[in-house]
Amino acid sequence: MQVRVADEQDFTGFLNLAAEVEQWFGPMVSEPGFHDAVRKNVLRSTALVATSSGPGLAGGLMFATTHAPIYHIRWLVVSEQARGQGVGRALLTEAMHRFVRGPGTVEVVTFGADHPGATASGARAFYERLGFTPAEATDPGPEGGSRQIYRLAVPHQPFEFSS
Repeated sequence: MQVRVADEQDFTGFLNLAAEVEQWFGPMVSEPGFHDAVRKNVLRSTALVATSSGPGLAGGLMFATTHAPIYHIRWLVVSEQARGQGVGRALLTEAMHRFVRGPGTVEVVTFGADHPGATASGARAFYERLGFTPAEATDPGPEGGSRQIYRLAVPHQPFEFSS
């Protein structure tokens, strides 16, 4: 697997990843706002992709640095066939090395505990394994499901996730 900065040719791959998770996150593939977000992150070099020997992208991430020292994971999706293979960790590790300067905080909005995607996607457990802690609830997602902020304190640079 390779993690690299996304380029314009990865746009369709982002849409394919989005199609796999719309049942949990709400519409993205046909949403101009999502298209704009992907393009903006690609232009800013704040979008990363994971590739493997198979077709398509293994995963994708969009990251925001505009409010440093508080950083935001805006979108992280791993393809269904690549889940459980370290793709999400690899994407976040690369994002931490490229974009985060400690001390600081990394935030991500994920499913609330009562959301059907909370268990099925494994997102909450994934972030907790990496050291993120649940924080306050936030606005529901576009599909109406609950959301919660998770935070990770970054005390120093370079930061490494514990095993």
